[in-house]
Amino acid sequence: MNGEPAHTVLIAGATGLVGSQILHALLNDGRTGTVHVLLRRAVLDLPASRRLQTLFVDFAALPSLPAADEAYIAVGTTIRSARSRDAFVAVDVDAVVNVARAAYAAGVRKLAVVSALGANARSSVFYNRVKAQAESELATIGFDRLVIARPSLLHGDRGQLGQSWRLGEGLSLLVLRPISALLPKGARPIAARTVARAMVRALRDGEGGGVQVFESAALHDLGA
Repeated sequence: MNGEPAHTVLIAGATGLVGSQILHALLNDGRTGTVHVLLRRAVLDLPASRRLQTLFVDFAALPSLPAADEAYIAVGTTIRSARSRDAFVAVDVDAVVNVARAAYAAGVRKLAVVSALGANARSSVFYNRVKAQAESELATIGFDRLVIARPSLLHGDRGQLGQSWRLGEGLSLLVLRPISALLPKGARPIAARTVARAMVRALRDGEGGGVQVFESAALHDLGA
C-alpha cells in the first residue's frame, strides 16, 4: 500500500451486477481495508474475506453507519420488478439518497454511484428523469468528490447472481454485441466489471473535486 492508510469503505448494492464487481475490485485493491456491505437480507455468495463486514439494514430507515473514507452505491431496480413507478422511485432515488446521506453523516466525503446513460431531468423517458433526480439530490449533500457513472447497456452474468433475465436487456444485447465495434464508444454495451473498475479508479485516483460525471465512453477507457 506504499504507506498509504487503508481505505475503509461502505458499499450498497454489492449483490447486483455492477455492485458485485465493485466489491471484487475493492477486495483486489491493496489499498482497501475494511469493507462494510449494506444488505437487506442474508446472501450466500459474498466473497470470503476477513476484511468484509456485513450490516443488515432497511434502506428506508437506515441506522447510523460505521465511519468510512469512501462509499459506493449500485442500488437499482426496474419498473417491471418494482411493479409501479412509485416503488421504482423508492429504490432508485429514495434508497440511493438515504444511503448517501447516512454515509456522509458517517464521515464519508468521497462517493461513487451508478446512474445511467441518458439521465436527464427533461427527458421524455421516465427512467432517465428518475436517474437525473437521484443525481441532482446527491449533488446537494456536499461530498468533496461525487463520481457519477452513466454506463450504457450493461452486460454480465445476472444468472450467476441469482437475478432474473431481463427481456429488453437480453434482446438489446443480442442485437448490439455482434456490432458493438461499429458503434460509437459511448453507445456500445459495457461490461459491469469495466464500470466497476472505472468507478474505483475515478474515486481513488481521480483529481479535482465536486461532481464528476463519467459517460459510458469515459468508463470504457478508464475501466479498460
